[in-house]
Amino acid sequence: MRLDHPAREELVQNFDAELASVRNGGGLRSETGLDSETDATLWAIARAYPNVSDELVVAAREAFAGQLDGSNARRRREDLARRIEEMRRIRDGA
Repeated sequence: MRLDHPAREELVQNFDAELASVRNGGGLRSETGLDSETDATLWAIARAYPNVSDELVVAAREAFAGQLDGSNARRRREDLARRIEEMRRIRDGA
């Protein structure tokens, strides 16, 4: 079990290794530091094997870029805030 967050270089290495693995019919490791959006795209590639399309690989690279630039986390926070606000409105009868 990790106690710290992986450095950017380690994340890049982990992503590259996981992408190579699923493109070649392998599985995914846990505790890579990759976020759920990136993991989901890698799982899509694993499920598609041996018919891995370029579009799936591009989607994985885009998801990983979103992890590195923080946009995936920002979307998750915004979605959570919307859900909380919706629950408050329902609770308050608005």
